[in-house]
Amino acid sequence: MGAAVAIDRETLVTLLVRLADDHLVLGHRLSEWCGHAPMLEEDLAMPNMALDLIGQARALYAYAAEIEGRGRSEDDFAYLRREREYLNCLLVERPNGDFAQTMLRQLYVAAYMEPFWKAAASSSDATLAGIAAKAVKEVAYHIRHAGEWVVRLGDGTEESRRRMEAAIEELAPYIDELFEDDAVTAAAAEAGIAPQPSSLRPAFDRIVGPIFAEAGLTFVTPPYSQRGGRKGMHGEAMGFLLADLQHIQRTYPGATW
Repeated sequence: MGAAVAIDRETLVTLLVRLADDHLVLGHRLSEWCGHAPMLEEDLAMPNMALDLIGQARALYAYAAEIEGRGRSEDDFAYLRREREYLNCLLVERPNGDFAQTMLRQLYVAAYMEPFWKAAASSSDATLAGIAAKAVKEVAYHIRHAGEWVVRLGDGTEESRRRMEAAIEELAPYIDELFEDDAVTAAAAEAGIAPQPSSLRPAFDRIVGPIFAEAGLTFVTPPYSQRGGRKGMHGEAMGFLLADLQHIQRTYPGATW
């Protein structure tokens, strides 16, 4: 990140909402495993990771609402937007698939977010730096947990390896979008607030590469990359996800615990 310069309010809010949407949507996906995980340990571990992600989303939404200054709350951001208003990357909204696909998706996102949070911990924005300092400790566990499962499944039985290889094939088109730069990320980097996504690819490869090597797995280079999530263009699965996520708020508007 370069020397700090001014950044306009709308750009900062967009950056924060993108991050928050990534974490909310992925947290919701993980929560869908609660009561359905393949073993009791995972029935505890996966919701705990989901809570980490949703906690990070809450902090980011609350800060975005404060910066925006329009009276919205974290709940408004989470529950009262339409599909095209969500700015999460496409990877996090992908259906869970089987356990191999879920663990691989978790590894990919965590391997991207760890270097992001490490860089953001020295952000010129004190609030984001505080969020990052806590998040980087949580994401380290996510990498360790998901990475162990990728190795266990990739280097396991013939069936578990087949499923992990299928997961690699399925998710390959969604990786490049993580590292996509645009005017928002450029402004944030110039202001010293957050790193450019493209700068994080070497760190991502250093995390994922040894895990794949230990599992005897190889990356798949897709013939195309799926993009558009940062602009609110999502796949069919996102609509179903939001119908579930927003059900209570839409059914009982304004309800509180």
